[in-house]
Amino acid sequence: LFLAVYREIIHRHWHSVRHPNVRDRVEGWSVYQNLWDEILDEDNITSPSPAFFLLPEWTFDIVHEFVYQFQGFCQYKGSLRTAAAKHGIELPITPGEKPANAPNHLIDNLNVLSQNKDAWATEQVYGYLHRLISVGRSSKVPGYQYLAIFASIALSRLECLMGDYSGCLTAADPVMSGDIAVSYEGETQDSTEIVHSVFQSRLSWAYHAGISFMMLRRYKDAIKTIGDICSLMQRGFKTGQLRKLPGSEQFNKLYDRMVTLLAILTHICPSAGLVEDPILRVIRDNHGSDLTKIDVGEKGFDDLFMFACPKFISPFSKDDAYKLQIRQFKKEMKSQQASRKLRSYMKLYASLEASKLAAFNDLSEDDLISLLVSYKQKMHQQEQDGTVKSAMDIHYHLSDDMVYIDEAEKQRRFENYFMAQIAQNTEIRKDILGVSTDV
Repeated sequence: LFLAVYREIIHRHWHSVRHPNVRDRVEGWSVYQNLWDEILDEDNITSPSPAFFLLPEWTFDIVHEFVYQFQGFCQYKGSLRTAAAKHGIELPITPGEKPANAPNHLIDNLNVLSQNKDAWATEQVYGYLHRLISVGRSSKVPGYQYLAIFASIALSRLECLMGDYSGCLTAADPVMSGDIAVSYEGETQDSTEIVHSVFQSRLSWAYHAGISFMMLRRYKDAIKTIGDICSLMQRGFKTGQLRKLPGSEQFNKLYDRMVTLLAILTHICPSAGLVEDPILRVIRDNHGSDLTKIDVGEKGFDDLFMFACPKFISPFSKDDAYKLQIRQFKKEMKSQQASRKLRSYMKLYASLEASKLAAFNDLSEDDLISLLVSYKQKMHQQEQDGTVKSAMDIHYHLSDDMVYIDEAEKQRRFENYFMAQIAQNTEIRKDILGVSTDV
């Protein structure tokens, strides 16, 4: 077991410092297959005094890398499939086959894949993650419990990459609700605390859960999830705490991507009180001009989403999973832009004729009624507590040929203002204390 873990660490480092070829990727599957088989060996699981233990940080790194390499393998297979199609090569090829008019390196890579069809098979990847979760949830050994917790986070990420957004949220729900309690060295922590103790794990969950909430049209949950982690990261950047963590060079990139997601979300859904003012200022500074162009119809949301979204994968489909998700997003945002224009006019009136509102939006009355019904239905969203509420900041209904509008009751909240002033005073005090008073 020790040698299997050591081999994984070496392979992970080697994978990070060079561009892996097809043989490196196939070897990676062998490394992880050997590691999981050792860890899930019945003798190790049922031993009265298991020798297996890894720190939470190490456990997350191993399971996270497992999913990362599977994602890379799927993308690599996709690029080979595209290259083969350009050269007219029928897939799969017979091992040893040498199609004419095709580069030797392409033929070599395709032959390696045809000889290793079981490498990174989707069913086996899912199988290992589910087994790790099952064994860890039924075990009282901290090492296996950590594996169950971080395998749940990794499975959540994988479901998001596959486009199964409900599955993404379901996979992490038991862990993020604190269902697993781990006792180690006299201290007991629930699974939520353990996830939060490894910042990279917390960040991975928040990002992929935020994407999933957004694609499921649960915009307020997406804003809350991403907004909270962005506020935490912003404070961490200011204090320098995030720079001390391993992998900190990636934090800025992911922070920028999540701020971009927030720019999209806050533009299509009322977000009063959900995002802290410093983050709203960052959104205005970084994406204000883009959002203005979107409002006047000069560009769409797709450029922002392509920058912010993960690299989706689909090992089963010949279609490009990334392009497929982009098309789905563009289709949804097209209807949201029409709804946003409709909302902007309705906020100006307490009541108006349906024909007049239809003329404002360049629609027929029948199309307007369809849009009104569609907008109300889409903005009714399930929240994290299980209730279904409207995410709109206006209420409206049709009666005869009139549309009646009532603005939602506003909650006056002052805590954000006071928190911002406290933070500002803290910064001023730090500057004052830093001034030398020596004469």
